[in-house]
Amino acid sequence: MRQLKLLEFALASLWRRRWKTGSILVVYILTVAALASILLLTRSLQKEAQLLLSEAPELVVQRLEAGRHALIPASTAERLRSIPGVGEVRPRVWGYYYDALTGANYTLVGVDGKTGAVRLLQGRLPREEGECAVGRGVAAIRMLEVGDDLILIDGDNLGVSLQVVGIFDAPSNLLTNDLVLMERQALAAFFNLPAGMVTDIAVEVRNPNEVDTVARKVRRLMPDSRPITRHEILRTYDAVFNWRSGMLLSIFLAALLAFVILAWDKATGLSAEEKREIGILKATGWDTADVLLLKFWEGTVVSVIAVLVGMLLAWIHVFFLGAPLLAMVIKGWSVLFPAFDLVPRVDPQQLLVLVLLTTAPYVVATVVPSWRAATLDPDTVMRG
Repeated sequence: MRQLKLLEFALASLWRRRWKTGSILVVYILTVAALASILLLTRSLQKEAQLLLSEAPELVVQRLEAGRHALIPASTAERLRSIPGVGEVRPRVWGYYYDALTGANYTLVGVDGKTGAVRLLQGRLPREEGECAVGRGVAAIRMLEVGDDLILIDGDNLGVSLQVVGIFDAPSNLLTNDLVLMERQALAAFFNLPAGMVTDIAVEVRNPNEVDTVARKVRRLMPDSRPITRHEILRTYDAVFNWRSGMLLSIFLAALLAFVILAWDKATGLSAEEKREIGILKATGWDTADVLLLKFWEGTVVSVIAVLVGMLLAWIHVFFLGAPLLAMVIKGWSVLFPAFDLVPRVDPQQLLVLVLLTTAPYVVATVVPSWRAATLDPDTVMRG
């Protein structure tokens, strides 16, 4: 009951100084919202990448030419099959396509009847030339349904009409939103690939603990190759997202420091009314501990409101609006259109650190100056 009465008195004190409290609260909320937006967006993208790569091949073998990714002969698959520990080996054909009509970038992938992580919503996978299956993002931006025609420009600058036989989805929006599936040989002809050449080769390793060992054997067998493990791809995603989010956090931590300085300045600059209030409380029997508890509740109330509202604004900004203020920095310049909807992913540990970093400084900045005033003689405090 004592704590509830102190809380009630603290709310009344904040309301009496509502303009001063409101100005600090606005800055406080914006600071929390900015920091929380970075953490939520980064965590969501990392989880999307992990979900995307969960069905990826354990090892992808590419060929390097002059230090750059080049086409690799499909016959290389036979050499890879001879390596102990290697299971299924699949040559892959894929590439990127810019759609000038919509300004969108599509990922074109050749299939041979296997869906992998793709889950069809309507229709089926393409089986022959002239057919395709598209992701929901492509279907939405081109307003396609099953049975419609999708016209793309091939490597000879000629229009190719593809019948949409399926619209698909997957657990990760990153995987399917911009994807167009075609029959593998038809896609090779679409890109004008030389006969017997593919984009890369996916390799299944029977024992997951031997992936790195198989990768080393591939390098020794084919010096011009670049084997890429699934773990390396995931580590690269994490490093890129962490670096970009760290860069933004460094900027906004400066804003957080500026807020702490502002809060300290506001708190240390106790007005004559606040000093007189503390003096009256001391004169009427309140001890120093009671005054400090009162100021603690004042700081806690402001902090809780700021954190809750800031988190809510960050959630709306990231998961409902698509983080328009941060997406281009975190995702990078090569963001593929159409835009995908982020799936909410929350890291409780990160949010706990954010709460401690934002609430502790303000509560301290509220209590310490009041302690200095509460230790003085009430008559001195009331006289200013």
